[in-house]
Amino acid sequence: MKTTQLFPLICIVICCGHAQAQKENLVAGADPDDWTVFNRKVTFKKETIHLNAKASDGLLILNDVDFKNGTIELDIKGKNTPGRSFVGMAFHVLDNSTFDAVYFRPFNFRNPQRNSHSIQYISMPDNDWSILRKSFPGKYEHTIDPVPEPVDGWFHVRIEVEHPEVKVFVNGAEKPTLQVEQISERKHGKLGFWVGNGSEGWFRDLKITHAGQ
Repeated sequence: MKTTQLFPLICIVICCGHAQAQKENLVAGADPDDWTVFNRKVTFKKETIHLNAKASDGLLILNDVDFKNGTIELDIKGKNTPGRSFVGMAFHVLDNSTFDAVYFRPFNFRNPQRNSHSIQYISMPDNDWSILRKSFPGKYEHTIDPVPEPVDGWFHVRIEVEHPEVKVFVNGAEKPTLQVEQISERKHGKLGFWVGNGSEGWFRDLKITHAGQ
């Protein structure tokens, strides 16, 4: 097993199929050159990355990681502001408009009329939330149970990808909160933090486990 720690926020684990493989730890500073940001201002702190709010979607791509199958774990924080907090993780990223993503709407977590829209899968550019909701109601979004508390606080996300299957677990739940098959035929690509229209988001403790290849 090989572990690469880019800086305290990020830990990358490559599973090589050897239980006794050597483990390495590499720590570097929060170098903006490790990332490419689109349509946002990014703030790097010791343990947290923040993307500010702005019109249209924003994306912060990790440059030097090519992800195929495996596990993505991180903590995410949004806001309890209706229609203004869409925060998540993009994967199999080709560019800033072509990617798959799982994202959250914290303002819906405790809303009994809209909690079925708490978590969402999208495959851009052709299958955003509105197209998927209209064509496949209830298939690519779901409630979160139990609800993260507080809804505008940190919550832990684990995304398991084994193309085309995607499973999402929230706050250590044993059963997936969302389980879908990817629409995209892309089997690998970069990773990135994603925020939606008018949204800001906070991200920390990103851990990437690559399945043996």
